[in-house]
Amino acid sequence: MVRGTHEAIPDARNDDIVIYVDGEFVARRNAKVSVFDSAFLVGDGVWEGIRLHEGRLVHLDRHLDRLMATAEAVRLDIGKTREELVALLNETIARNRMHTDVHIRLMVSRGTKKTPSQDPRLVVGGPTIVIIAEHKVADAAVTKAGIMLATSRVRRPPPDTLDQRWNCHSKIHEVVALAEARDMGADEALMLDTDGHVATCNATNFFMVTGGGVWTSTGEHCLNGITRGAVIDLCHQAGIPLREQPFTVEQARRADEAFVTGTFGGLTPVARIDRSELGEVPGPITKQLTELYRASLSAEPVS
Repeated sequence: MVRGTHEAIPDARNDDIVIYVDGEFVARRNAKVSVFDSAFLVGDGVWEGIRLHEGRLVHLDRHLDRLMATAEAVRLDIGKTREELVALLNETIARNRMHTDVHIRLMVSRGTKKTPSQDPRLVVGGPTIVIIAEHKVADAAVTKAGIMLATSRVRRPPPDTLDQRWNCHSKIHEVVALAEARDMGADEALMLDTDGHVATCNATNFFMVTGGGVWTSTGEHCLNGITRGAVIDLCHQAGIPLREQPFTVEQARRADEAFVTGTFGGLTPVARIDRSELGEVPGPITKQLTELYRASLSAEPVS
């Protein structure tokens, strides 16, 4: 069975959620944007996936920092302050009577255009903002069994081609990498950089454990994941040796253990890379970091 880090337990409550769409709250079935919207036309937009845990928007400041930085880099005027965005997030949560085990997608496109085109000068009005909050609990069976990765032929481009640290809507290379991995019977794609070193996975960040230490990429060719950053911080706090440096897929295949990180799934162990089975799933350091990460969620300030 092919699964993934975004595998969620079905929840019928999601059928009746209300979604914020460009100034209005509408029923899920009525949530729509224009076919002339920049995100639909050319993938021109930025977004964040945020977790609600026990009334807390986890790592909210880090998410907003990344959203604002990406928007500035791509010259997209969000048109709202941080405080206004937080208010909209909280209103979306309140209208849906949500408290925990919720995943929120905040999306901002450049806006609706008067005709199909890349040119940002053709936008009519301001940006389009959408907030979708869904009840989502990760499938524990995925964490217990671990996921399978397949190395994709699709490489992560360098920053001067498409900066992978931007959390933008332009994700087609990741989609193709995932499709290729699924064709090979895997759950996610392991993607390399232009030099052939491990960069990241298509939708999560990759870590391996070897010789008692945790390794991850330099971060130059991958999204600066919020959970990735939290795990790096936890390694430093717990005294777990950490290396942020280039390494090959052959080294990853020989790792003692491996895991991937993401906002929705937290830490998910890796059971196999290509044809190479890894050790205990989850391994001892993966277990330790998972426990530390879960404990850190309750320490987040209430937003």
